[in-house]
Amino acid sequence: MTARSPAADDGSDEALALLRDTGPTAPRRGTGPAGQDRAEPPAPGATAAPHRRASSWGDARAVAARTGRSAPPRAHRVPLDQALGETLTEPLAALTDLPSFDTSAMDGWAVAGPGPWAVQDGGVLAGHAAPGPLADGEGVRIATGARTPAGATAVIRSEHARFDEARSLLQADRVVLHGQDIRPRGQECRSGDVLLPATALVTPAVLGLAAAAGYDELATVPRPRVEVLVLGDELLTQGLPHDGLIRDALGPMLGFWLRALGADVIATRRLKDDAGALLAAVTGSSADLVITTGGTASGPVDHVHPVLHKAGAELLVDGVAVRPGHPMLLAQIGVGKHLVGLPGNPLAAVSGLLTLAEPLLRELAHRPRPVAYTAPLRNEVQGHPHDTRLVPVVHRAEWVLPLHYNGPAMLRGVAAADGLAVVPPGGARAGQEVEILDLPWAHTGSGDGCFT
Repeated sequence: MTARSPAADDGSDEALALLRDTGPTAPRRGTGPAGQDRAEPPAPGATAAPHRRASSWGDARAVAARTGRSAPPRAHRVPLDQALGETLTEPLAALTDLPSFDTSAMDGWAVAGPGPWAVQDGGVLAGHAAPGPLADGEGVRIATGARTPAGATAVIRSEHARFDEARSLLQADRVVLHGQDIRPRGQECRSGDVLLPATALVTPAVLGLAAAAGYDELATVPRPRVEVLVLGDELLTQGLPHDGLIRDALGPMLGFWLRALGADVIATRRLKDDAGALLAAVTGSSADLVITTGGTASGPVDHVHPVLHKAGAELLVDGVAVRPGHPMLLAQIGVGKHLVGLPGNPLAAVSGLLTLAEPLLRELAHRPRPVAYTAPLRNEVQGHPHDTRLVPVVHRAEWVLPLHYNGPAMLRGVAAADGLAVVPPGGARAGQEVEILDLPWAHTGSGDGCFT
């Protein structure tokens, strides 16, 4: 396991590493007093929703991944500066030799044959026309990246050469080896060589390589287009909570999180609890994936299920045996068009994002699946009797430390975390190995960061 940079100093560990919630979790639609997601009872006179069997956490993720893989293929050609973060659909083959001519690797003197050397007037600069040839015993001043003259057998670095007392001949201070500090044509690759396979992620380094190899544009899988619909009459976009209204925590968070997962977020819209407005927004969206927040349970203003039914959608996942986030769902609402319904509580929404949206988006974008790994827990974690738990953790040397403030409505724990521990039903003891879901920014600077 790779060592991680600490997210907080060691003095805060014990305060964060409490094993169960203390203090009440503010209830919201679909949240019980114990901090566990539940479906609210139907309003008086309403018909109770039929009981639905929740998918296991692993099965739900597998369905989401298969759904992404089975979507119609998408590809386009874009200029280099628009390809960052996308996936190649064709191998990247060199369009030229690299370098395309013999070049000097250093500032110094291009020389031919054994010394001393009579130096030609002028010099050779990068980007200029080919210089005249050198005969044995001749040299010329040369800059890094400049084309070496025909007949040159070596480049002597500036600091390794000097003129004789008469300043008529150049002499070397050390042995000159044939070919030293000359980058021969084709040293890195020859025209036609495959530099990267299809499916490679376009990183900043890949953009540089593609440009050097002669490309102006790349064939890639476009980022999946995502629209976020934040639902609820009770949500404020600014100021302090008051009169039963609360701040919207998901609107500011989800767009950036989805971009880190490889999506192109085309809009984040806030809708009141209105079934007609939700139906129009879902059916009228041009996105590949619509994300909704809240409204997935069975309360009097939980409109997602009725809207999906009216839209003729196919429910692929309807509830997941995971805490928090139990009432999440995945539906297909058209050819190549999907909806992920996230619970309204913030940490429950994060759970749904990583359970259903992440594998779906990964496959739509043709990104590689992260390498699964486990890590031992430093402390015991209480579990749900039947469901998987996702618990925020932070890496500490060879351990992962479970963080406090992990109730469905809380973000304080995950804001300090670099991953989520997948805790099996029944809980996990101290020292037990559990699967870790890295948060998308956990490896920033390690080569696995997000390119947005």
